[in-house]
Formats: sequence, C-alpha cells, structure tokens
Amino acid sequence: MTTGTALSARYTYELPGALEASAPPEARGLTRDAVRMLVAYRDSGAIVPSSFVFLPRFLDPGDLLVINTSGTLPAAIDATDAHGMPLVIHLSTQLDGTRWVVEPRRVVGRTTARWTGAPPPRDLRLAGTATASFDEPYGERGRLWIATLDLGMRTLSWLADNGRPIRYGYIDRSWPLDMYQNVYATTPGSAEMPSAGRPFTPGLITSLVAKGVGVAPVVLHTGVASLEADELPYPERMIVPAPTAELVNAARHSGHRVVAVGTTVVRALESAVGTDGRVDPYDGWTDLVIAPDRAVRVVDGMITGWHEPASSHLLMLEAVAGRPLLEASYEAALAHGFRWHEFGDTHLILGRGEPGST
Repeated sequence: MTTGTALSARYTYELPGALEASAPPEARGLTRDAVRMLVAYRDSGAIVPSSFVFLPRFLDPGDLLVINTSGTLPAAIDATDAHGMPLVIHLSTQLDGTRWVVEPRRVVGRTTARWTGAPPPRDLRLAGTATASFDEPYGERGRLWIATLDLGMRTLSWLADNGRPIRYGYIDRSWPLDMYQNVYATTPGSAEMPSAGRPFTPGLITSLVAKGVGVAPVVLHTGVASLEADELPYPERMIVPAPTAELVNAARHSGHRVVAVGTTVVRALESAVGTDGRVDPYDGWTDLVIAPDRAVRVVDGMITGWHEPASSHLLMLEAVAGRPLLEASYEAALAHGFRWHEFGDTHLILGRGEPGST
C-alpha cells in the first residue's frame, strides 16, 4: 500500500466543466481514433500535441502494446426499498456466484449521487422478481457494500435485460452499451469501461501490427471509479496469460518498450512481476497500489485518459511519468482544451525515446 505521505501530496488542479466530455466523439461526427492525444517524453520532458490516429508514428517496430480485453457490463441497476423509494445500485466487483461489491446511489434528478448518512435499506426489489440485500460494508469508508443478488438466472443474462452502463453527472444522456466497449473486448466483467483503449479501431490496430508493433492481452475487471478523494483502489480480478508474459519479457530483453494501454494494464503487469524482475503468468486478485514510492518495474510507457483532480490514478501516472512531467502534461492539456473522462482525449507517456525518433 502507498504511504500517507504519498496520499497527502497528490497532484490536484482546477478542472473547468467545459472540458468534461459529455458525449462520445461519434456524437460530434468523429471516429474513435480522431480524438486528440498529448505525447509526453520522460527523458526529455518534451510534450507533443497530436491525434490518436497517429499513434503508430510514436512507436517503434518491436515495441509491445498491452491491452485489457475486459468488457464493460451494464452494471447500473434500478432498485426500490420496501416503501417504494428508488435508488440505483452500481455493481462493482463479483465475489462469487451471488455476492457482489456494490455502490448504492441516490437518485438525484436525471443522475445519481453517493449514498451518505444512514446505511442504505437492507432489502431491495429489483426488476421482475429479482431482489438484493446489503449484507455488510466493504472497506473502511462505508461507500461500498457487499450485497447478495437473487436474480433467478445467470447474472450476465439478467443484466443484459435490466442493466445499463454506469454514467455520472457529466454525461448528459444515456448511451448504448456498445459506446462503452473497446473494439477488442472479449471477456465481460468490468463495472466501467477500461477507457484508455476506447480510441482504438480495427484499422488502427492493423496499422500498428503492420509497422511491427506487437499487441498482447491481459484481463483486469475494473470496479467503480467514483472513489473518495483519499480512497485507494480496491482489489480487482486479473489474468496475465502465459503468452503475454513471454511477449513482455522478450520485448524488454531485446530493448523494446512495453506500453500499457490504461492504468488497469499497468496494475496487472506490475502485479505479475516476480522477484527476478520478469513477468510471470498470473490468475487471481491484485491489491497492488502503484504510487511514486513504488516505482514501476516493467512498463516503459502508457496510454491513458485525463483523470480528475487528486484521483488515485494520478499517483500511478506520477510513478510512470514523474511529477514534473505529470504537472506539465496536465497544464498543457488544460491550456489546449483537451477533453476529460471516458469519452475524452488521450495521454501517451513514453519513458524512453525522443520526439522525432520514430
């Protein structure tokens, strides 16, 4: 776990509401890969504005991109208590066949807000004959709960009929689930989209492979992202397949870069590093928190979105980029009007390499 010092020193800034992407780029007439990209080089401190479609220009033959193939669940579900009061449950992490870590949310107009004050009602009605019951708090904050779901059928089937994607107040309308899926998603399980991979298109992946850039998968099922400002990520389920571990080790051995697509991939790869510094196959849970006082050992760069002030993701970015480059990148993104959140623009951090070298 990270230290209290690291927590108190989190990077923060003012985020104008106008920079919060309220709709996918497709709604603005853009393709997924047409979003903007800011490229930041740790070695030189250089910052280069670009577009995501030009990603192959910034990578070399032999570099390895590692993607998270976890698919997004329609994890927001409606519920009512015994008196008919509505609330929304965000499924976060599945513990077993019927028990989930969940976040209860109050209904506030067309959106939801964190549940505060008294504990949520214990027993809830869901769609049809389905029910949920809150068993006990999960973690120390009281924001998440362990709940038992009685759905009468397989969870994925029930969610397909009754769930919808999780969205927050900056999203101005509902969007279908496919807007929250990465094109390479194969394994449903994430409460929210591993959104660093959203700008990829089949054509862009083809261009990367044609250049000689490798692509390898991991799976990490993300939980809900609405963490309190001083709250760290919770344990998450992950898989690093043996072929991916071999490709990562081969790339590093030959001097090529390993670039993680998203904070989820950084967490997965760094959780699978053995004492010898090599990545091993891994199938289980990770509670690793990456912060400036825990240097990354495998990842040479990462693709990520733009994260909220003081969020725990910024601790990881500082571990990868260093504090000066992190601050310079966010100052540049704010100055140039980059867009935030899952439908926003992207940030490519390269720990090795120089502008114009690709």
